[in-house]
Amino acid sequence: MAVSGFDIDVPRWDQSTFMGRLKHFANITDWRTALLPDSRLDEAKALVESCRAGSVPPGTTEEQLLYAKKLYDSAFHPDTGDRMNLIGRMSFQVPGGMAITGGMLQFYRTVPAVVFWQWVNQSFNALVNYTNRNAASPITPNQIGVAYLTATSTALATAVGLNFYTKRAPPLVARWVPFAAVASANCVNIPMMRQQELLNGIAVTDENGNKLGHSKKAAVKGITQVVISRITMAAPGMSTFQRITFFHGPLQVIMVGASLSLFLSLSFSSMAVSKLEPELRESILCHYGDSVQYVYFNKGL
Repeated sequence: MAVSGFDIDVPRWDQSTFMGRLKHFANITDWRTALLPDSRLDEAKALVESCRAGSVPPGTTEEQLLYAKKLYDSAFHPDTGDRMNLIGRMSFQVPGGMAITGGMLQFYRTVPAVVFWQWVNQSFNALVNYTNRNAASPITPNQIGVAYLTATSTALATAVGLNFYTKRAPPLVARWVPFAAVASANCVNIPMMRQQELLNGIAVTDENGNKLGHSKKAAVKGITQVVISRITMAAPGMSTFQRITFFHGPLQVIMVGASLSLFLSLSFSSMAVSKLEPELRESILCHYGDSVQYVYFNKGL
């Protein structure tokens, strides 16, 4: 069906509902979009920009516009409009996270293996955090370097230390070493990478996407939720079949992939206006009265 006057920036699903936000983020984090070449992504961006300018090419259907918007949202930074590197895109989190987390949980018996996989994981996390940073709250190269080195050192110290400590422990206990390292590193890496949001606040909107201001409390809540979700993502992979060791690796990778797919779809959060900073709360009440009871924000992934 050909379209004219189509507003491509209107959310496809109701963002004020949980299911609407779930469908939206499941759509833009679809791992299949990571397989497309840059030329196809650039075509999608050109179509989106043409639609915004009111010049939709003749014969373009609504389905084509919606798919182009999906590709645009999955591959281009929402603040700058620049194409993000492949590894840092959220659409790459499922295949990339599956491979790395599966490797960490499977190869944990020797120190070189532990060091290698923890370094790979933290390098991957640092790139993802940098790629998806809030352009309105820039982070300096020094801050990025400190966050990366601190998180990597924390992960390595935890993993190697526990690896030695559990040498004589039952195999089931030893298998929790990489999980402990991932958990401790995430507690350091994510807050440090997003320290500007903690200092300056994160943008909050009403249910229609209208910006209401910035909130440090929302940033704390969002980043805390991200840390918990990142840790929880790795938890399913700790399950094991003690008698059928052949299934260890495949099972861990599959379960991590399922966990990643779920949590990647839950990146929006909300907060009651009554729990915001007094000055922001008063500003919202002054401009909107009691019509706005909750604010919404992108807590990140």
